[in-house]
Amino acid sequence: MRKTANHPATKRSAIGTTALTNLQFLLLFAAMLVAAAGNTALQSVMPAIGREIGIGDFWVAVAYTWSAVIWVLLASFWAQKSDTHGRKRLMLMGVGGFIVSMTLCGFVLRAGLSRMIPGVTTFVLFAIARAIYGTLGCATPSATQAYLASRTRRSGRVAALSSLSSSFGLGTILGPALAPLFVLPFVGLPGPLFAFALIALGVFLAIWRWLPDDSRDLVREGQGAAMSYPSLATSPTGASVVAATQPRGRRMKWRDPRIARWITAGIVSGHAQAATLTCLGFFIIDRLALPPSGSEMPISIVMMAGASATLAAQWGIIPRLGLTPRTMIVAGAIVAAAGCAAMVVAHNLYGLVVAFGLASLGFGFTRPGFTGGASLAVPLSEQGGVAGAITGANGISYVAAPSIGMALYGLNPDLPFLVSAALLIGLAVWGRTSLHA
Repeated sequence: MRKTANHPATKRSAIGTTALTNLQFLLLFAAMLVAAAGNTALQSVMPAIGREIGIGDFWVAVAYTWSAVIWVLLASFWAQKSDTHGRKRLMLMGVGGFIVSMTLCGFVLRAGLSRMIPGVTTFVLFAIARAIYGTLGCATPSATQAYLASRTRRSGRVAALSSLSSSFGLGTILGPALAPLFVLPFVGLPGPLFAFALIALGVFLAIWRWLPDDSRDLVREGQGAAMSYPSLATSPTGASVVAATQPRGRRMKWRDPRIARWITAGIVSGHAQAATLTCLGFFIIDRLALPPSGSEMPISIVMMAGASATLAAQWGIIPRLGLTPRTMIVAGAIVAAAGCAAMVVAHNLYGLVVAFGLASLGFGFTRPGFTGGASLAVPLSEQGGVAGAITGANGISYVAAPSIGMALYGLNPDLPFLVSAALLIGLAVWGRTSLHA
């Protein structure tokens, strides 16, 4: 009996009050981590790939963000399905979609770089392959949340789900950090896509082998919630955790007068962040006069600085300052505007790292600010509804902002950052008088 109790498979997770073993929690964590890391790794190499193939920067951005638009449209659908279908099945479907999408994207881009297919054909096929991830990949977060929630006591559910959601934030750092290591001679710039597909395959097989099936156990309490698209511009704010721990109520509309101003603040800051992030890689290549092949490391360094600054704000600074939501939005918008303006005058890698880190630090305040303000504006019984509205607001920025940002970039590379800075200053001025919390 003692030997059985000490077996690794029977040890309970260090995350309190959950019936999962350490291994099982690690599998859930890995399923979400690999998606966030793989997507941000792809972000770091796509500008160079587009320049090498000879496709206009605007179309490169559209082809990449296409999957984010699909994610926004389908995330809530799969969140509902996670409550009625086997969570393990949906998890495998989501990770499998990521594997297939990344592999196909890798082969398509490799063929384009080798001039085996024309550039236009390359990016049409790339967009189709990315659509697979946008369609299926958004099932993974809600399925992992629901699986964990169904095996966790209510008293410890928020802590357990917060630990799980932190995988997205960690992935935004690991993706750019690892991407340059996988740009190998025999595969070139698409190397990170193949590498993360292989890593995800290992995660898929581990989930299939070691995570208990729950298809006969769906009556247990526990639900999943839609999460924002895994990207530097959609770092976690806790809204999905709230949605997964509150009873489902009526769907709250963005124009509800109690939350409308907070949602507006989130959409404005989200558009500024998504637009500048979309242009970032191209801006670094042009500002530093880099050849496309070899630019992935400077791009990754700047992206890592931004992700680290955002997480430092949300995990370290905000919990210690006790700021009100309005203060977070106003102060964050000013800091982010300063960072965007600094991007325009930065002319070396050090300057770009500092400027983008400053902008990301500011965005790290605005996102929790509008989330907290909207949450405080409604009673506890409606927290699930407001969390859904917040997640939708986080994702809506991907619908138009990337295209607008790249259109401005085509006119002048400084314009996306200057327009975003002006937008953020306007948000700070408006928020100081219009937001009350």
